[in-house]
Amino acid sequence: MDDKTTSTARAERRGALIVNADDWGRDINTTDRTLECALCGAISSVSAMVFMEDSERAAVLARQHGIDSGLHLNLTSAFSAKRCSSQLIRHQQRLSHFLRSRSLAPVLYHPGLAASFEYVVKSQLEEFERQYGAPASRVDGHHHMHLCANVLFQKLLPAGVIVRRNFTFMPKEKGYLNRMYRRWQDRRLAQCHDLADCFYSLAPLNPRSRLERIVGLASRFNVEVETHPVNVDEYKLLVAGELVRYADDVVIARRYLLRPRVDRAGLGATA
Repeated sequence: MDDKTTSTARAERRGALIVNADDWGRDINTTDRTLECALCGAISSVSAMVFMEDSERAAVLARQHGIDSGLHLNLTSAFSAKRCSSQLIRHQQRLSHFLRSRSLAPVLYHPGLAASFEYVVKSQLEEFERQYGAPASRVDGHHHMHLCANVLFQKLLPAGVIVRRNFTFMPKEKGYLNRMYRRWQDRRLAQCHDLADCFYSLAPLNPRSRLERIVGLASRFNVEVETHPVNVDEYKLLVAGELVRYADDVVIARRYLLRPRVDRAGLGATA
């Protein structure tokens, strides 16, 4: 294949492999492991937690090294920063108690907690802007609770920001009602937000054929892969550069950037 043909082929590829590290700023160990991955080009971006033990230092590091950062909205894990008001802690504790009380709680709208949801989400958006010097252009959720009923029905995520979609599964991996509900969620999100074409977790790392398929999709689609470098096995795979070995024509994006939408034929079912 000559240079001209190769350039044309690359131009026709409209996908991206976006490797995003969650929990940036949660604690020192998580931040340091993730920073190593960022500096060696093993990840594209991070999702930052605010009001946590290492949030302030993590924000400084992100700005110092030019690490693309979005907000990792936290409605379930206790805030651990010293600079956090007792009022905010009480509101978040109420949300955490409800969301973790039963498996179906996130799909149930709770009118009695509407004010708490609004206050906690708004506070985190404002804190992210204070720490990172700009409003969050991308939002996802710790334990994926940005997709809970109150957040969606109250429209608490700023219009126009990129939002993480539901996991993408192959047909029959999940029950029919489960897939239909999550597909409805994604369609609702897409009315006001940009979404990746598909979304996967880096784990489990085996079978390796799973990772090969995921990376291969990125030559045609916008593929977000969620990772937690604090987990030793994920960290080792990332810093060794093993992820991109599964497809010769795919590289890890340098930031969270969605390329123009493409035909979704060939993707698995979103669930």
